[in-house]
Amino acid sequence: MIKTLQSELSINVIASIIVSLMFLAAGFLWGKYKERRRKFGRNLEEYDFYPFTVSRENFGEFSLKDFRLAQLEPTEQKVFAQLFEKYNGKTIVDDTHEFLENYERIVRLIGKSFPNTGIEILLHNLADPAHSLITLENNVTGRHLRDGTTNLLIDLKRRQLLNEDKLNYELNIGTRKFKCTTIPIKRKEFGIVGAICINIDANYISEEVLKDRQRIETWFANFCRTDMQLDENILSKDEYAKALKGKRHFKDEAV
Repeated sequence: MIKTLQSELSINVIASIIVSLMFLAAGFLWGKYKERRRKFGRNLEEYDFYPFTVSRENFGEFSLKDFRLAQLEPTEQKVFAQLFEKYNGKTIVDDTHEFLENYERIVRLIGKSFPNTGIEILLHNLADPAHSLITLENNVTGRHLRDGTTNLLIDLKRRQLLNEDKLNYELNIGTRKFKCTTIPIKRKEFGIVGAICINIDANYISEEVLKDRQRIETWFANFCRTDMQLDENILSKDEYAKALKGKRHFKDEAV
């Protein structure tokens, strides 16, 4: 009887120790998580005083009122300057541009593959909304490098909360019409830092390109233009065999 009680007591003590250790470990991990969140803070666009708003004409513009809400007192500015220097603030700012460098190359090369087709592709660096446009190929919107974003960042922020993508949407601006796609570029630590946009001038294709056979042929020549020819296979084994037998395109059912 005594041995049974001692055994049960030992089991209870061990179980209590294990449970206590589990709670201790959970508390430690939660504390580390909260500490990390305090260290990184929120993404810039998540703050209420984010100083960019959308004008009546759907242009992104700097809001002095919101900017003033974000102003620091003189004593806070001194502390901020110390923290900025201590944690290499300039390096962090430059890091976003460095992060987007490969995207710049991708956008530039895709754009150069489809010249004079009315298909514009561009890249925004949303860490600097006032001068966000950093790469632009096949200009159909009349914008320039270093132009600011429109309402892009604000709309991407809203759609991110709704878990929506901006694929294949139509824009009608006055008498102009575009088919557009916007692909946000995200970083785990900072949220949305950039966006790739593809804008197709629908009126140009429907009203200019399709006017006559010559213009259609010129458009397709630009669309299918190549700079070199390579001996390379991109087909599956089945499609490769069919191509050798005479299949001309992916919907050709003759073979």
